[in-house]
Amino acid sequence: MVKKKAKYVREGRYVAEVEVDLHDSDVLGAPHLSLEDANRLDKVKEALRNEDVRTAAQYGRIYKLEPLGE
Repeated sequence: MVKKKAKYVREGRYVAEVEVDLHDSDVLGAPHLSLEDANRLDKVKEALRNEDVRTAAQYGRIYKLEPLGE
């Protein structure tokens, strides 16, 4: 069975919300990501690390973190 789930990737002042598929497995015992989804999360993290918001936004919704006070 496959379930959709939002995964959050934080890098610096940005957070990406990326939808991935979690696959159930009798062999592994716990839900796991596909290799494709894991690679997408890595690409998002690398793009955010380089502050390349345009590339990261191709994979999901991007948020900018801002402090609320001192």
